[in-house]
Amino acid sequence: MTRSVEFKQSLVQAGVARGDVTPPIGIYHRMWGAATHDRSTGVHRPLTATVLSISPVEANESSHHKIIVALDHCLLWTVEMRTLLDRVSERAGVGRDSITVFFSHTHAAGLMGLERCDLPGGDLIPQYLDDLASEIARLVRDAIENAEPAAIGYGTGNCSLATNRDYFDTERDGYVCGFNPDGVADDTVVVARVTSDSGTTLATIVNYACHPTTLAWDNTLISPDYVGAMREVVEQATAAPCFFIQGASGDVGPREGFVGDVAVADRNGRQLGYAVLSALENVAPVKRHFAYAGAVVSGATIGTWQYETATNEQLQRAGTWTSLVCEVDLPLRDDLPRRDELLNEQKHWQSEEQAAIAEGNPQRAREARAMAERATRRLVRVEHLAEGDSFAYRAELWRVGDAVWIPLDGEHYNILQRSLREQFSNNLLVIGTLANGSNVWYLPDADSYGKGLYQEEASILARGSLEKLMEALAATIEELIR
Repeated sequence: MTRSVEFKQSLVQAGVARGDVTPPIGIYHRMWGAATHDRSTGVHRPLTATVLSISPVEANESSHHKIIVALDHCLLWTVEMRTLLDRVSERAGVGRDSITVFFSHTHAAGLMGLERCDLPGGDLIPQYLDDLASEIARLVRDAIENAEPAAIGYGTGNCSLATNRDYFDTERDGYVCGFNPDGVADDTVVVARVTSDSGTTLATIVNYACHPTTLAWDNTLISPDYVGAMREVVEQATAAPCFFIQGASGDVGPREGFVGDVAVADRNGRQLGYAVLSALENVAPVKRHFAYAGAVVSGATIGTWQYETATNEQLQRAGTWTSLVCEVDLPLRDDLPRRDELLNEQKHWQSEEQAAIAEGNPQRAREARAMAERATRRLVRVEHLAEGDSFAYRAELWRVGDAVWIPLDGEHYNILQRSLREQFSNNLLVIGTLANGSNVWYLPDADSYGKGLYQEEASILARGSLEKLMEALAATIEELIR
C-alpha cells in the first residue's frame, strides 16, 4: 500500500521581469486576409514580454542560464526572428543559444514582417522591432540580476476552451478552419508556481494549447486575445507575473472565435484563467511530500496524512539540470511552389483586387486581397529554405528537476502533446510550440494530409513528418528521464 506521495518539483535559481511591448497605435496591423483595414486603431489590452531566467541552484554563470521569454505576438518571420535574437543576445550580454522566445500566438498584435514596410503603418515596423529587442534585453538583464534560490511546483488541471477546428463544410464539400463539435482537443492545463526560498511567489506558469483566434478580421485593436484576460484573472489572485506557453494548437482553437468583439476574447480568457486558479490551488507545497501519518479513532477510524519534508533523494532529483538535443531530418513536400510562381500569383490577385474596387464590388475585392495575402505568406515560407529535400529539425529538451521542458519550432497538431503525455504519463511535460518562431510552419498528422486543409497548404513538410518528429522526441525524453 502506498504510504507516501511525491510531487513534481524543480529546484533552481529564478528571476522574473515583465515589460510593456505594445506597438504604437497606427502601426500595420492586418493579420487576416479578409480584413479591410491596414492600421491598428487602438489598444484592447497591452502586449507584454515576460522573462523568466532559470539556472541550476549551484551555478551563477550566465552560460548556465535558460532565458525564457513569453511574448505577446503571433510570431516573427525567419529573418526578423534571427535579428531579434542577435540583438537581444548582444544587448543583454547573454548567449544567443540560451534564449527561447515562446510566442503567445495572438493574431491581434499586428504582423511585424519587414515585407510590410511599404504598406500603411508598415513604416513603423523597423523601429518597433528594434525597440522590442531593447526592451527584452533590459528584461533579461533584470531577470538575471533578480535571480534567487527558488522552487517550481507543478500541477495539472482541465479547461474546455480549446476545441478542434478542422470542420467539414458539406455545402462547400470541403474543410474549413472553424469549430468542429465532433473533433477531439486536449483539455490539459499544466500550471506551475515559482516560489522563492523566502516563500514569495515569483511567477506562475501556464501551458495550454489553444489558438488565440478569438479576434479576427473585424477587429482593429491591438490585443493579446484571450491570454490577456487569463493573465489578469491569475495575477489578481497570485500577485505575481503569469507566464504563458502556447501548446500544440495547430488544429485547436476556441469554440467562439473569429469575431471582432473583444468581450468574447475576455470571456474566453477568464474561462482559462479560472481553470488555472483551480489547478494552482492543488499544487503541493514545494520541498514536501505527502505521507501517511497513522490512524485516529473517532466516530470512524480515520486515516490521516500530512506534509513532511522531502527526503534528500527527492531534493537531489528536483535539482537535476540537464539537456539533450533532438535532431531529425523531416522530408519537405515535393510540390512546394517556386518563388516566380508565387510572385505571379500575388500580382494576379493584386490586379483582381484593383479591378474589383474599380467595379465597386467590395466582396470580390476582399476575397482577392485575401488570396494575395495567401501568396505573400507562401513566399515567406519558401524564401529561406536550404537546398535539399529535407529540413534539419532541431530541438533542445531540458530536464529541470522532475519536469521535462520541450520547446518546439512550428505549429504542431494537438495529437503531439496528447501522444507524448500518454507515453510519459508519470512525467511532467511542459510542451511549448512556436519556440523562436516557426521555420516549418504547420505540422499536421499524416491522416490530415490530402483533405484540402489550410494547415496542409501552409506546411512545408511532407506527410508523416509529425509522426517522425514525435518518435524522435519520445526517444530523447526517454533518455533524459533515465
